[in-house]
Amino acid sequence: MKSQQAASRAGADAGEAYVLLSRVLQLAASFLHKYGPATAVQAAVVADRALAAAERSGDAVAIGAASRRVAKSLSYQQQPQAAVDFAIGAARRLSSDLEAAGSLGLSTLGMLYLNAAVAAATLERSTAAVRESVEHVDEAAEVADRQGAYLDEDYTQFGRTNVVLHRVDVLARFEDGWSALEACELLGAEAIGGLSKERRAQHLITMARSLLLTRRKEGAAESLLEAARLAPEEVIGRQSTVDLVADVVGATPVPAGELRRLATRCGLPA
Repeated sequence: MKSQQAASRAGADAGEAYVLLSRVLQLAASFLHKYGPATAVQAAVVADRALAAAERSGDAVAIGAASRRVAKSLSYQQQPQAAVDFAIGAARRLSSDLEAAGSLGLSTLGMLYLNAAVAAATLERSTAAVRESVEHVDEAAEVADRQGAYLDEDYTQFGRTNVVLHRVDVLARFEDGWSALEACELLGAEAIGGLSKERRAQHLITMARSLLLTRRKEGAAESLLEAARLAPEEVIGRQSTVDLVADVVGATPVPAGELRRLATRCGLPA
């Protein structure tokens, strides 16, 4: 890659060049992650290269950010325990340097804990798995309290609101819809409104899953439709969400026209 060659020739600016190279590779990995298991191998290769570049830079924030992509790649390769171990290992190893880096470092540290929580939530459901996932969310909450205000450092959107969003998400992943909806009560409309359209759509999808788990089919459909209006790619471009649309349609005796049209856009029979 020309970018790798440029970084290797940067001389005194090599550290900064490798940080930039790592960021570019992380963006590519994040894009590939949106397609889920279908591009898991390609995403893993790019994420590994991003981490290698970050390690060469010596920058703790870059290393932590790249480690998140590696952990997510492990999850998409059906290795959730490895993903948990990798994210937590990076958090423990980098914690001192990340804390010294101020708000940006704390955002990176907090997101590593949240990555571990989501990965743990994909383990086979057990009391131990639920406990582990919630504990990692709690660790992220402690970091968010230290960080203070929501600053969207490094485009992570990390902060108290994002921690609550992840708490709702992991509970829904464990199919505890009632607890997920209860956790949602900690979120204010203003906090949700300040998020990106993509993040708001992701939360609406989680809400739809929680509402379906609690047999609120109409609410689930409305939540999915609102997510599709905000960020259609988050609905029709993700297999897990397409599967959720199918579940909602299947649970609805007479799907409304708008829900049927969404199913058709997802490539589903309606």
